[in-house]
Formats: sequence, C-alpha cells, structure tokens
Amino acid sequence: MFEVNMLVDWMHEKWSGIVLFLVSSTIFHVRGAFVGINIGTHVSNLPPASNVVSMLKSYQITHVRLYDANAELLKAFANSRTEVIVGVTNEEVLKIGRSPSAAATWVNKNVALYVPATNITAIAVGSEVLTTIPNAAPVLIRAMKYLHKALVAANLNLQVKVSTPQSMDVIISSFPPSTATFNSSWNSTIYQLLQFLKNTKSYYMLNVYPYYGYIKGNGIFPLDYALFRPLSINRQIVDPNTLLHYNSMFDAMLDATYHSIKSLNFNGIPIVVTETGWPWSGGANEPYATKQNAEMYVNNLISRVLNGSGPPSEPTIPVNTYIYELFSEDQKPGPISGKNWGVFSTEGSAMYRLSLISSSVTGSSSVLYCVAKDGADPGKLQNGLNWACGQGGANCSAIQPGEPCFLPNNIKSHASYAYNDYYQKMQRNGGTCDFDGTATTTNIDPSHGSCVYTGSSNPSGGNGGSPPAPSVTPVPGPSSDIPGASSKVEAWQFLFLLSPMLLSALT
Repeated sequence: MFEVNMLVDWMHEKWSGIVLFLVSSTIFHVRGAFVGINIGTHVSNLPPASNVVSMLKSYQITHVRLYDANAELLKAFANSRTEVIVGVTNEEVLKIGRSPSAAATWVNKNVALYVPATNITAIAVGSEVLTTIPNAAPVLIRAMKYLHKALVAANLNLQVKVSTPQSMDVIISSFPPSTATFNSSWNSTIYQLLQFLKNTKSYYMLNVYPYYGYIKGNGIFPLDYALFRPLSINRQIVDPNTLLHYNSMFDAMLDATYHSIKSLNFNGIPIVVTETGWPWSGGANEPYATKQNAEMYVNNLISRVLNGSGPPSEPTIPVNTYIYELFSEDQKPGPISGKNWGVFSTEGSAMYRLSLISSSVTGSSSVLYCVAKDGADPGKLQNGLNWACGQGGANCSAIQPGEPCFLPNNIKSHASYAYNDYYQKMQRNGGTCDFDGTATTTNIDPSHGSCVYTGSSNPSGGNGGSPPAPSVTPVPGPSSDIPGASSKVEAWQFLFLLSPMLLSALT
C-alpha cells in the first residue's frame, strides 16, 4: 500500500482486518492530500449512473467533480461517502448572476434536494468563464455571491463552498513564477473573486495543463519537465529571483498562480487543481498525445500529489487535484486529442498501465470480471455463449428460464454470465477474456439482485471476493479452440487515493 508522505498519526485500529490511516494535517476541513477525477457526460455508451458509482468505489476514488448538476449521478452518489463538486454551466452562470431568486432555485434543486445523503462539498460556478466569455466577468462574481447567500439561507454554507475554475490564461506569463501576475484587464474581477474566496474560507479552483503549456512553449522547456520526469543538473529549471528549483511544469504553474494571488495582496487562499491530465491519442499534428506520455504524466502526477507537499513557494499546502477525466468524451467537438483524455474505458478497464495499481493492496478488490462488450455483434455473442456453455465448460444453469440470472433475457446479459463463469474458472490455467473480440474485463461486479456472478463474495453484488480456485477440469482443447486464446489479460487494480479522513473499510 502506498502512503501519503506527510505528517501522519497512525491509528492502529482494525475494521474488518484493515489497518486505517488518520492523516493529522487538515485543510479545507479535509485531511490529507487526495486525487479525485472529473466526470464528463459527452460520452458514447455512457454507463448507467449506478455503474459509474460502483466503478469509482471499486477503484477507491472518493472525490469527483461534475460539470453540471446531473440528477442521475447526484442520486447515485447518495450514501456513497464520495465528496462531490457540482457544476454550474456557463450558460446558467449568466442567468443566476442576474437573479438572486434564480440562484436560490438552483441551490434548492441541485444541492439542498440531495444533501445530506449525497455529500456535496462545493459548487464550481462555470468553467474558465473569464477566458471563454470575458463579457460575463461582472455576472460571474454576482452569481457566486447569490449562490453563497442561497446556501446561507439553506444552512449549507459551512458544508458547501463556492468557487470558479480558472485557466492559466488569466496569468500574463507563468515563468518565472515569482514575477507572474494576473492579466490587468481582469484585475478588478479577480480582486473581487479573491476577496469572496477569503471571506467565505473557500479556495481557488485552477485548471492546470502542462500538455498545453509544453506545446505553447515551442521547445523552450524539455518534455520531461512537463511529464514530471527528473532533469539533469544542467537542465534543471530555476527561478532566477527566488532560486527555487522546479522539477515539473505543474509545480511552476501552481507557484505562478500563488504569486499572482499575492501580487493582489491576498494570502491564505489555497489552490485546488480542478483539472489536469494528458491525452492518450491525437491526430497527425498532435505528436505528444500518446499513451506513453499519458501514462507517464498521470502516474507521476498521482505520486506527486500524494506525497502531501505543495509547490516550492508553498511547500506545506497539499495540492488536492482532480484528473481530467474518467471517460473520454468522444462526442465533444474539436481536435482528436480533445476526445481522448479518459483514464478508463466505459467498461471499466484502464486505458494504459497505471503504476500505482497493485492486486495486493490490503483490502482492495483483486477480482476482474469478464463481460460482453457494449455494441458487440449479436451473432458473435451467440457463438461465444454457445462455446462457453459447451466446450468451455462454464456452468450456465443460472441463465436458464426461471433461474436467478435468466433476466434480463437478452444475448448480452447471458453471454456476460457465461463468459465470466468460464473466465473465473480458467484464467489461472490460461483461459482468457476475449471471445472473438466480444468480451472485456472490468472491476465492477456485474451481479444484480439475486443473480450473483462467479467471483463475487457479496450476495448483493458487492466487490471484494477473490477469484475461486481454478477448476480441476483441464482447459479444453488446444489454444486455437478457445476464442481469443492468444490474447493476454493483466489484472491491475488502480488505487487513486487515500480517503482524506481515513482509508474506509472496504467491502
């Protein structure tokens, strides 16, 4: 298990045999540093909200940011302990900023309706409003104030903070960090913003993208600097005014923002990174959008954040961070790279290898389930189902009429059960999850109701069981007889973060 490298008070207490950690330092009423994730919904084949929540739970992701007030997701997060930032869209900002009653209606409908069951902790008012719709600047501050007043009226202002995500573009020049200042054309608005954050004990939301910083730099900085990779002595980045060394563009961007805040005579306003990430695929003119770079950036980012330190100028302030994003939003307009930021597929598998994954993490689920892919060819699914229940040796009695897994009565559901039964029994003997390209693995337990999939230890469909011992029945026939036998399945478990309070008991 990895540890947050900061002042930690170990609390030796067993919950179901799990050692819990209590992180002593506090910030924003949250303990420790965490990594969360953004959830966008412009996604083909977006899983049901309940599946998304189950997936997040299986990966121990306990902090999420929504770009709007998606009702299905807000309902699904009820009683999940997940801390949720709910978003006001840019279009809604314009309306709310003109009407206190509109703000009160928004809070009642999208916050008060769901708490305390859903743990909403902040409202993100718009997204990069100053740089996307500059003429809305005065409206933005009013919208924030009106929303805060509505929270006060609902007695929720101590639980739910109000802020607004800004891009690095509001800063004229981010290097060297010590000379960074906000664009003077927005000074009045940003001053009001900082005064609001100070008065309400909120935090500055910042979107940090070294990917774009590196591209715009035109070779000024090495790629390793953007990817958190160590630099040789003669290539290290040093602020000539403070002599502080910067090992990553991420930290330099943070310090540029802290210095910009200080230039307006504000202190004590912490930064939360509401977006950062790296695209894993791009067009011919986007050579740096690769899986290798995305894997490097995200893994190093997680290690960086979970060490619990701040940037060089504010080393004691942890950098709580939300990765962009859970699923690739392939329905968004724009370049190819913009459609390929998702860390996971909609089936729940990682898009690239994640180094902080470990199947031996105490209390974490090591079970991978094999299920039919969304949109798979029905004919191929039928062939795979027939093979699994026949030559593959899967026990398919549960999907017969009148049995627990017969419903829903469709080829995808029945194939998923058969595929998984075969996979759980045969994976250690060389069995794979491919079935002519119609199957995929997932950490999300597909059990439902009284239908319990092989490998699940929870009758209600919860995760946490270990795969059953391999069947003594030999793997049928030569490898060429097994659909997709040449493919390999690697069981990886992604643990994004420690809970900010303590590592919760796992199911």
